[in-house]
Amino acid sequence: TQWQRDTHHNTDIFKLLVNKMPLSRIVHVLGISWEVLYNRIDFIHSQCLAFAAHRESKLSEMSIPRLYLSVDRQEYAVNWSARKDKRNVILSGVASSCNQTGYVFGMHLNFDASVDKQAAERAAALAGDAALSPAFRAYARLWLDIDYAESVKKSHYKKAAGNLNQSISNTYDLMEQRADVESFDEKDKTHMLPQMGAQVHGQYTMIAHFHFLKQLLGNSVEKWRLFLDQDSGIRSACISAFVNEIKDKTMEAFYVRVQKGLTVDQKRQIKVQSQKVFDQFKKANPGLSDNDIKILMLSDEINKVQQIGNYKDRWVHHPLPDMSESNKAMCWLTEHNDFDLTHKAWLYNKASMHSVDNFFQKVRRRIAMLERPIHSSSTSGRTWNGYGAYNPDMVVKLLEIFRVVHNYIDVTKHTTQVAGVAQTTKSTPATRLGLAQAPLDYKDVLYFQP
Repeated sequence: TQWQRDTHHNTDIFKLLVNKMPLSRIVHVLGISWEVLYNRIDFIHSQCLAFAAHRESKLSEMSIPRLYLSVDRQEYAVNWSARKDKRNVILSGVASSCNQTGYVFGMHLNFDASVDKQAAERAAALAGDAALSPAFRAYARLWLDIDYAESVKKSHYKKAAGNLNQSISNTYDLMEQRADVESFDEKDKTHMLPQMGAQVHGQYTMIAHFHFLKQLLGNSVEKWRLFLDQDSGIRSACISAFVNEIKDKTMEAFYVRVQKGLTVDQKRQIKVQSQKVFDQFKKANPGLSDNDIKILMLSDEINKVQQIGNYKDRWVHHPLPDMSESNKAMCWLTEHNDFDLTHKAWLYNKASMHSVDNFFQKVRRRIAMLERPIHSSSTSGRTWNGYGAYNPDMVVKLLEIFRVVHNYIDVTKHTTQVAGVAQTTKSTPATRLGLAQAPLDYKDVLYFQP
């Protein structure tokens, strides 16, 4: 901060960035210039990276017997900057969050600000990339003009609609229609590539994300339990990164699919119906505890497993959904016969996406630039966010800043069992994981020095 004037604004800028204040309003409220704001965002971002790196270096010294991670991705639309070319840049971010503590270990966007796209285009032409299949190109990881043109020509993106089973089946069908079954970030005529920096193919970012998790946590985790969104790109990236752990049976992976679009009343109705079934099981087995009844019901569902899709994946419906994950189905991707039925039921019961979904929901609600854009019938698939980003690198910075705020500063209620008694405390994901002794303040991150 030695070259900064009015450093007292740093804390205010930090707080407003992650509490739904648009950049234009920050400039107006604090009475600062745009140059000062962008310089301070860079400063806050670099401090967050340094702080997180220092704290997370301790993960390799920790002992984590079981790590239950939910992994999903979220898309972000970047506004067009030219009135005559009204197409969005669509970026995809992948995150992994601990279901037990809520700690987000990584949030990675498929964008590289350090790349000069025009220089990469020239180098790819000299290397003859256009004549090669994607896997053998010198610049295979980057979205170049030849990739964009090919993707637009073959674009067929549709949503997988219907009830839960139909939605799962339709998703498999849509994945089979892709030119590359592992490539999920297809482009159509309403999309464009970034004008600054370069977009990275989503599958490369996904594979790197899982290798990052292994590098960050590999020495401390005894057994991995990964719960994934239903997508062949996530599946292949996970399995390729953890192939040795799968062989050693120290890693289990599950697809988790929840029916979208249900109203609150529909969710309550599903919960009431599942509770009736639970009461029937309890009446028929009076000597069992509630947890034992849940495992018994799950064991019954496992025996009713259904094969869905071209891969004949085996899906199990959860008999006791909650309000956040109503009508949930799970598929054990690394299934083997070493576990008995009760052990399998416990594994299925742990399958959930609630932690990463909660983080994504907070991103939408707390960062004005990343809120969900509004579609209208007249825009032909294009979207415009009045407070949205024009530079994709700003999206990267805000996501990395917010990850630190979520992990170390935001306080939430957390219930634990102590001697069989439920106790509710206020804590952060970092305190629950053991990377902090107490919730931190914005100034602890801003003025961190290693």
